[in-house]
Amino acid sequence: MIILQRGKFITFEGIDGAGKSTHLAWLASFLRDKGLEVIVTREPGSTALGEQLRQLLLDHRQAMHAETETLLMFAARREHLDKVILPALERGAWVISDRFTDASFAYQGGGRGVPSARLEILEQWVQKGFSPDLTVYFDVPVTISRQRVQSARTADRFELEPDLFFERVRQAYLQRAKQFSERIRVVDGSLSLEEVRTAMVEVVEKFWSAQASSGYRM
Repeated sequence: MIILQRGKFITFEGIDGAGKSTHLAWLASFLRDKGLEVIVTREPGSTALGEQLRQLLLDHRQAMHAETETLLMFAARREHLDKVILPALERGAWVISDRFTDASFAYQGGGRGVPSARLEILEQWVQKGFSPDLTVYFDVPVTISRQRVQSARTADRFELEPDLFFERVRQAYLQRAKQFSERIRVVDGSLSLEEVRTAMVEVVEKFWSAQASSGYRM
């Protein structure tokens, strides 16, 4: 009898322009080279409903209350878990997500001022105790983030927020990283691509070794 072992859930976090997408592609390749099935996903999005909600949430023409924004984020997350993340993990695949619940505590909590207690209620209701196995947080100063975003694309509704908003988001991320230091690894995203990649290798190799020593097998 073949017993399938649950896959691992890895999330990438950081303010816009932190370099998550570039390094996410590298990690997916790294894990596939080890023979793993890897699912790359994002929040909000990655389901039919989630992508519709993403368009609504990022549309700079759409104003909404902070609590409305929060509820929509968790609604998209519920679909994401049900349709993508949990089924993939159950069949043994590893899932890498560009953002997850830490982003809600940073953007809606730190940025918008939604109380952490309300976010925690939604987190428990939607996730029922589920959380990532590893989170990599790419930390960059807001000034660098702004330069990267402005040179890369047209700004969305979040990216149009003032620097003070992103300072609050960044501080919320750093606080979250301190609170959950056993799960969240901080990487200096302001370094060169090669230096960030070196730091990433260290984080991922250490995580991979921990899984192997705990008996993880294909």
